[in-house]
Amino acid sequence: MLVNKGFLIAFEGIDGTGKSTQLQLLADFLTARGCEVMVTREPTDGVYGQRIRKLYTDRSRCTPEEELELFILDRKEHVKNVIIPQLNEGNVVITDRYYYSTAAYQGVTEKDIQEIFKKNSFAPTPDLVVLLTMAPEVSIARIQEGRGEDLNDFEQLDQLRFVAANFASFTESCIQRVSASREILQVQAEIRRIVMEAFINKEYLCSE
Repeated sequence: MLVNKGFLIAFEGIDGTGKSTQLQLLADFLTARGCEVMVTREPTDGVYGQRIRKLYTDRSRCTPEEELELFILDRKEHVKNVIIPQLNEGNVVITDRYYYSTAAYQGVTEKDIQEIFKKNSFAPTPDLVVLLTMAPEVSIARIQEGRGEDLNDFEQLDQLRFVAANFASFTESCIQRVSASREILQVQAEIRRIVMEAFINKEYLCSE
């Protein structure tokens, strides 16, 4: 049974927005303030997560329905084995992607998106979603020039435009949008402010 004494933060956004960097900076900041922090990610490194990662180079390996099911199964394990136990301990859980990414990447229509949210009703609602925003053209330049990486099947321009539009349609109250086009520390400063305000609003106190 879930006794949500902790605080769940999900970092979301299209590829190339700097989620992993900003997430780790926040985790270090909160740890220094006395918080017990668990950093995690989706897809996980579990059986289903590994199958998802193989799709990065060839999404034709499975149908859209099978792809969605893999994400759901991976998340069920993640929630059961990582997220709920950590929240029960009263810790801060920061996940790099959550079910909002599944809805944005796998949801083709508004109906699809709502169905995906329903399929994820087993997953705890985040206390805060940090949604990093950026023009897809800029994010692709960061991936190719900044990281020196080739684009995978989830990072094509048309796909990212589609995903960005889906993210933009989400209106849940837990979502806070942050422009990721600025300097890293400027983005981080805004994220820290948002998180600390969310702690106050939720009356969450880190253990000292």
